[in-house]
Amino acid sequence: MNVQMILGDKGTEVATIAADATVGDAVRILGERRIGALPVVDGDQVSGIMSERDVIYCLRDHGAEVLGWPISRVMSSPAITVDPSTDVLTALALITQRRVRHLPVVSGGRLVGIVSIGDLVKHRIERIE
Repeated sequence: MNVQMILGDKGTEVATIAADATVGDAVRILGERRIGALPVVDGDQVSGIMSERDVIYCLRDHGAEVLGWPISRVMSSPAITVDPSTDVLTALALITQRRVRHLPVVSGGRLVGIVSIGDLVKHRIERIE
């Protein structure tokens, strides 16, 4: 069982953001889409990831002024990514070890999807049932 199988069920659409967009832009997209992270892209290459945690920690440390900062200043970089052929249990172990909730899926250097801890756990539960 691998990440590609999850993308087959979930789909490959990924909301992304550019490194020169603002933190405020990221907050708007995260809220509108009700998602927890945005891969930061340069073309179709992943240069980092902007998560809810990144926003919260920045706001805590610097206040509302961060909403005007570029994403590149606060994103987590490099992003921790997986290949579509990555085993689901390997992806879950990576999420646990690295304390992240989202893994961009990259093939041949290109972003092809994203999986969350929820996607991976849901898939495992369905397999067990």
